[in-house]
Order: sequence, then structure tokens, then C-alpha cells
Amino acid sequence: MSSNLLKPVTLAALLGLSACGFSPMYGGQAGSAASAQLDQVFVGNIPERTGQILRESLETQLHASGAPVTELYSLNVNYSIATTGIGVLQDTATTRNRLTATASWTLTPIGDSSKPLASGSATAVNAENIIDQQYFALTLEGDTVNKELADQVASQITAQIAAWFRAHPNS
Repeated sequence: MSSNLLKPVTLAALLGLSACGFSPMYGGQAGSAASAQLDQVFVGNIPERTGQILRESLETQLHASGAPVTELYSLNVNYSIATTGIGVLQDTATTRNRLTATASWTLTPIGDSSKPLASGSATAVNAENIIDQQYFALTLEGDTVNKELADQVASQITAQIAAWFRAHPNS
């Protein structure tokens, strides 16, 4: 496509998006308010090592400007990872695992967990190879896969909470 034709096509696409009500999640006044509210979310402890990894990822994504100054909301997350062998040899040895991470979350005001403001769920899938006699490599790959799963789940949770804050700016 020539650059002369590309500019009008791009402009038409942008105009089409604005006409349908599209607006960026973190842009404009409502988006700025949502970003500010994300900074006020305290992430509760999540059990086990994989939960700690998810908590770190959530804190990084929710608190873009650093640690929250004022915490008004509490995020509680139930997180688990299920492993399924998908590469099985004739001797029943597994050579590849599929890991499915699932999280359910609830956002409540600090000090009143009996009144949930919002809740949702997130899921991510990844896989790892199992190589004979390569324990160190498998451990490193497992750590990498767990981090990737946590980052994907945290992104989904952050987007869901941001969408809720955008729809409820005065909460």
C-alpha cells in the first residue's frame, strides 16, 4: 500500500472507532480516574510460591507509579495451577505438561470484606517439556512458565478491575 493511500485509510479507521464509542482504557478523564484507583488497591497474600509470583505481578501491574500511598480497596485472589500430561510415551512416561492457571478474585473496600464491589476470574494456559536427566533445566523452565502464567492472569485481572473502576468512577 502506498503511503498516500495509507494515511486516509488509517484516519478512516480511527474515525470509525471513535464513532462506535471506543475509547482507550487508560485514556481521557475516566481512564485517568481508573488508573488512580488501581494505585489504591491492596493485594492480599496468595498462598504458595506460585501465588507469591502472581501477587508480585499484580502489584507491578496495578501500582504503575510504585507502592500505593492510600489503600482503599482490597483484592483477594484464589489461585491454582493444574498440570496435565499431554506428551505420554508407551511406557507412560510424560514428556510434556500443559499447565492451566485459574484465578478467581474479589475486590472489596478495605475494612469491609462482607461487601464485594466486583469479582471475576482469569485463566491462562502454557506448557513445558520434560527432558530426561535435565532436572536443572526443568526447574528453570518451570519457573519461567509459572512467571508467564502469573503475568497473563495478572493482566486479565488488572484489565477487569480497570474496566470496573472506569464504569464506577465514584466508588
